[in-house]
This record gives sequence, structure tokens and C-alpha cells, in this order.
Amino acid sequence: MKIRIASLLASVAAGSVLASPAAAQHAGHSPAEPQQGAEAQADAKTKCEEEAERHRAMGHPVADGACEPAAQSEAAMDHSEMDHSTMDHGSMTARDGHSSMTMPIDAARPQASPESHEGMDHGSMPQGKPAEGAMDRSQMNHGEMGQAEASSSMDHGQMDHSQMNHGQTPSQDMQGMDHSAMQMGSDADIPLLPPPPEAGSGPARAAVAIWGEEAMNEARRELVRETDGGIRFWFQGDRLEYRARDGKDGYLWDIQGYYGGDIDKFWFKSEGEGSFGEPIEGAEVQALWSRAIAPFFDFQAGVRQDLTAPERTHAVIGIQGLMPYRFEIDAAAFVSTKGDVTARIEGELDQRITQRLILQPRAELALSAQDIPELGISAGLDRIEAGLRLRYEFGREFAPYVGVSQEWRIGDSADYARAVGEDPSVTNYVVGLRFWF
Repeated sequence: MKIRIASLLASVAAGSVLASPAAAQHAGHSPAEPQQGAEAQADAKTKCEEEAERHRAMGHPVADGACEPAAQSEAAMDHSEMDHSTMDHGSMTARDGHSSMTMPIDAARPQASPESHEGMDHGSMPQGKPAEGAMDRSQMNHGEMGQAEASSSMDHGQMDHSQMNHGQTPSQDMQGMDHSAMQMGSDADIPLLPPPPEAGSGPARAAVAIWGEEAMNEARRELVRETDGGIRFWFQGDRLEYRARDGKDGYLWDIQGYYGGDIDKFWFKSEGEGSFGEPIEGAEVQALWSRAIAPFFDFQAGVRQDLTAPERTHAVIGIQGLMPYRFEIDAAAFVSTKGDVTARIEGELDQRITQRLILQPRAELALSAQDIPELGISAGLDRIEAGLRLRYEFGREFAPYVGVSQEWRIGDSADYARAVGEDPSVTNYVVGLRFWF
């Protein structure tokens, strides 16, 4: 109880002294108006003594001299340790001589008693209105307050939580956790037990229980025939076209197909062209044995027979397949019964504009190891053909097309063409059909 009364009297005395902001700022060190300072101290002492008498009348013991202010000499004060940065002298006049000084308000307060305030009932004490701007709470450390004490004495009912930012609460950071020490189960911990006896009962294949053993055996044989190296027939009309050009219009066919399995096939090819109203200019047929030498390439060997005069037979050796970027290549060398050696290289590429509209560039080179005047062939590069065809696939197996094709005779071959009244450079506008089954 003594502690409570002493603290109360000290707060009354301090509140009286600090009634004026200017007085609070300069209390204890300003000699500008000693008369006013003395009167303020006297008033504070009188109020303190009146409060002490009131407590003595209630039977509370109050020590004598409790209302005496702490003596402090201006001359003895060391202002070098004061923090003037927080004092507001904006309202002081120039005669005060401290217009640029800022004194902490703690300098004007009496030293607080180190006694514990535990057990004091502050609920009945009047709350004094502090001077505006007099207290600097920025230096207060609320983090050291006990959570239990702060929670038990705080009334949250009047608090406005709408302005509180709970999003700043740090979440648990698990990045630093060491998972290497965690005990994890291994495959060795899984018990290995034999299958139950029921697992071996019934047919080896579940479908047998429904359809019967005989029906399933037939289905498996059919599956082998269709997918495992089965024999099949394939036929393609690569170019069946009408050619419009200067002079008489012409025609061309280019077909091929095979019969066989995945590895070995019998491959046949036929190609020819001519002008309407005239004999066929050139025609041939090939019969080849084809064997797969790579996933997308076949090696081919066989015979070629020319169907137009002068008729000749050739041995054939070549390759056919699909190169990277989907270039289709067909290259072959020919050796005739007369000893003539020739070669032909064809290449084409399907460029899909849509799933059904396809643009196909195509090129063909004809070469010869020697001049063959009776066939109008010169040594070296004999002929070049380049074309561009646009086809539309109504189905994958049926696609009409339109396009343009250009032919050039090279070297002596051009002279042979002129000698028989032909143009060594011919442009053909083509309409045709591509199909397969």
C-alpha cells in the first residue's frame, strides 16, 4: 500500500509540473523565469500535500517529505548528454533562447521508483490526458513484455482489427529442414509373399472363359497373320496426268506397287509418256526384289525392260525410301545389254498446307556414263525435270491434283532434240490423279 500511495503522489506531482508543455520541456534546466518555476513547484507541492492529507485521513500511512521535489541545480546539469532531436520548440519565443533545441520530456520527470507495481489497482485511478506530442513511443520495446501479462490486462473488445495487417506474420520456413535424417521405408521392408492358390485357377487367358479355347486360338492366328510379318499387296498410281503444252498435248503415267512382307517384297514399277495422236515416246517396266536394310529404306535389284524402240533390257540396282524431313527418294543405276550405263534420281516432298491440301515439289535427274545417240542421250547430266503439284485428298487413297512441270535437255542431248524437231525446254501444265490401295 505504501508503494501504491508513493507512486500515486509522484504521478500527481509530475502531472502538475508538466501541466504546461513549455514547462515540461525546460523543467530542471531553464533559468529564464525562476519566479514562474518556483510558483509551479509550490503549487505542485501544495497539491501533493493535500493528497497526502487525504490519504492520512483514510488511515493510509504516508511518509513525511514524500512531496518534496527532487533538488537539482542548473549549474550541475550536463546538457551534453541530452537528446535535443525530439524537443519541439516551434511554439517557444525567441527570448527563450532555445528555439532550435529539442529536449526529451524524460528530463523533466522525477525518477520513477524502482519498486514493483505488481498488485496495484490502476482501474480506479483517473487517467490523465497526456500532453500532445510530449511522449515519444518510437523507442519503446514492447517485444519484452510478457505475453501472459499483456494478454490478461488488455481489453480487446474495443480494438479495431480492420487496420491490422496480419499478412505480415512470417510463416514457417521449411527450406532449412534436413530431410536426410528422416527414416524412410525401403523396398526390403515390403513383405514378399507367394501368390494365393486361387491365382493359378481358371484358364490362362480370361477371354477363354467367355469365348472358348477354339475361338480364341483362331483369333490369335488371325492376329499373327495381320500384324506379324504378314503378306500384303499395295498399289499406287503416283502420277496419272494430262499435260497441256505448246504443240500437241501429252500424257504421263508413273505407277508402282509391291507384294510381300515387311522384309522382303516383290516390287514392280512402270513409267511412260507420249503425245496424243502419236506413238508412245518412251515406256518401261521394272521387276525388282526389294529387301529392307533400314527402318525406312529398301535395297532393290532386278530388271528393267524398255517397251519402245529400240527395245533394250537393263539390270537394275538401287535404293528407295524415306529420308529425314520426309524426303522420298528413289535412286537407281541401269546397265543395258549393250553395255550402256545410265542412272536416274527422283525426289519429292509432301508439304501439308492443311490435313487434306498438300503441296508437292518434285525433281528428277537423268545421267549417263556415255553418249547414246540412238536414244538421244548425252554423257553426263542428260535431263532435268522439276515440278510443283497441289493436290487435295478427298480420302488418303484418292487425291486429284494440278500443277506445272518444266523439262530441260542438257548438253548434246539438247542438240539431239533440236535435230528431230523437238524443243529442248518444255513447260507442261498438268492435271492428274494420285491414288493407292
